[in-house]
Amino acid sequence: MIADRLRSALRGVVLLCAACLCACVTVPRQPEVPQDPQARREHLQSLSGFSLSGRLAVAVGQEGFSANLDWIQRSAHTELDLRAPLGFGSAHVVREGTQLNLESSRGERFSGPEASEALAARLGFDPPLDSLRYWALGVADPARPAIETAGEGGLPAAIEQDGWRIDYAEFKASLPRRLTLTRGPVRLRLVVDRWTLVAR
Repeated sequence: MIADRLRSALRGVVLLCAACLCACVTVPRQPEVPQDPQARREHLQSLSGFSLSGRLAVAVGQEGFSANLDWIQRSAHTELDLRAPLGFGSAHVVREGTQLNLESSRGERFSGPEASEALAARLGFDPPLDSLRYWALGVADPARPAIETAGEGGLPAAIEQDGWRIDYAEFKASLPRRLTLTRGPVRLRLVVDRWTLVAR
């Protein structure tokens, strides 16, 4: 009898703990982005920052590599973590305003012009970091002229800017999920698995 009561009480405690754990679990909210094309553009161009996780494939002519990418953008602060197989290795890139720093998986550290040269050598091209933060969000860099081609629902199908063409293949919650950047022999394909936006 006492054993039955203890089992019943224990079952109740387990159920209560399970209910508490379920209550603590929160479902990540999708970033809220305006649907109107003009409002969307203004909202994304004025964001103070974002973070994303995804996969990057880079091809320059016949050479190329793939890497996992974590990107944190906070105003003029850019932080990129590239994790690729041996050959390219991994790299941690931090840009504060115009100051660039790079640390390789081998512990090499570069700063300033040396970091820019090292990054370009690893990628095979000089990345347009000023504009990339906007293109990743699916908008043009507001500081430079651009040609935008609208797609379904007013979302951009393509942006041409500074000699680069950015084609958007898929969106989720009005944010790019799959995009391709090309300029001459350079092609970058980005698949975004997770977005987090920082309000103004």
